[in-house]
Amino acid sequence: MPPVATARFAIGEVVRHRMFDFRGVIFDVDPVFANSEEWYQSIPEAVRPAKDQPFYHLLAENDESSCVAYVSQQNLLHDDSDEPVDHPAIDGLFSGLVDGRYNLRREHRH
Repeated sequence: MPPVATARFAIGEVVRHRMFDFRGVIFDVDPVFANSEEWYQSIPEAVRPAKDQPFYHLLAENDESSCVAYVSQQNLLHDDSDEPVDHPAIDGLFSGLVDGRYNLRREHRH
């Protein structure tokens, strides 16, 4: 097993991508890369992130659409806009935005 880095972000935090124009709310965290090798190899080698860092599942948005994204810790920054994330799945997972952070619904907590 690779060493496990400390997660810098938490479930419910709003973040933005360092290189691409999208932002989102974190709904799950993997302590190290846990997606397919095919997905990993599809990232251009020059910008491919290391696997031995936390990866975050995001309900993401940009100006045109929404999606679910899987992003390495090195490519995320805090989003300080205090603007809500416009994603259709937000209300199913979170109860609301308070002080720039979404509160996970009780039924989704472990």
